[in-house]
Amino acid sequence: MIDKLEYLLALAREKHFGRAAETCGVTQPTFSAGIRVLEETLGMPLVERSSRFQGFTPEGERVLEWARRLVGDMQAMRADIIALKRGLSGLLRIAAIPTALATITELTTPFRAQHPDVRFSIQSCTSNEVLRRLNNFEVDAGVTYLDNEPIGRNRVVPLYQERYRLLTAANAPLGRHDRVTWAELGQIPLCLLTPDMQNRRILDRLLRNAGVDLLPTLESNSIVVLVSHVQTGRWACVLPEKLAEIFGLTAKLRAIPIVAPEEVHTVGLLLPDREPMSPLAAALVQIAHRHAKDLDDVSR
Repeated sequence: MIDKLEYLLALAREKHFGRAAETCGVTQPTFSAGIRVLEETLGMPLVERSSRFQGFTPEGERVLEWARRLVGDMQAMRADIIALKRGLSGLLRIAAIPTALATITELTTPFRAQHPDVRFSIQSCTSNEVLRRLNNFEVDAGVTYLDNEPIGRNRVVPLYQERYRLLTAANAPLGRHDRVTWAELGQIPLCLLTPDMQNRRILDRLLRNAGVDLLPTLESNSIVVLVSHVQTGRWACVLPEKLAEIFGLTAKLRAIPIVAPEEVHTVGLLLPDREPMSPLAAALVQIAHRHAKDLDDVSR
């Protein structure tokens, strides 16, 4: 039965019978037959069918919720048993918003020092994609904003407070200021993340509240693209404080605090709210709590 539920989850991810079958390592006829067996066992249609996948029936949507829970528990049980026998090992999958990617080393480095047989997969995603992948068991944990948009019924561990800096050339307009306001940003050419990013939606709101009707001269979903354009001296961008520090500042670049208001948002770890947690997730939570406590001690 579990393998049939995994078929259903694959279909929810891929929304295509052929691709879903491929991810499950079976032929499409075998995959379709497995879905039909599940429907016959439950005594109800789960998938809206025509010449192609059309979606799930209301009953299918409800079964999907149970499938996520049951498959997740089965995977956690297998990992727990293996950890008892061999110690912690395997692949830890983390999806993170782009503005938090550079801080992931603060979790993965101490994790690997404690559990050297664990490997990591770090994926850059929008905040909505972090939630989707977490809910579909495509990742074990997410790193995203905790206090700005809904995050569903998930376990959270706050990691750090995000504050914002104007990254600009020292000889550019505003480049010599000790601090700038959101209203002043309307005076300069900005490159920003794309609107599908939650960071961009936060910045749009702050600029709009400051009376700035901004049309960025460049948009990208890559932080590297934004910073490389700032380095030309012709653009500026708004970055979280921690990210600006990690990129490193030369004599030509400055990271200037943005005030009026000085906006703060919490970024943290997100995990499915279930007990018991998988061994990898439980170990990650321990590392995250320790990291958050160290930051709190430093700030005092």
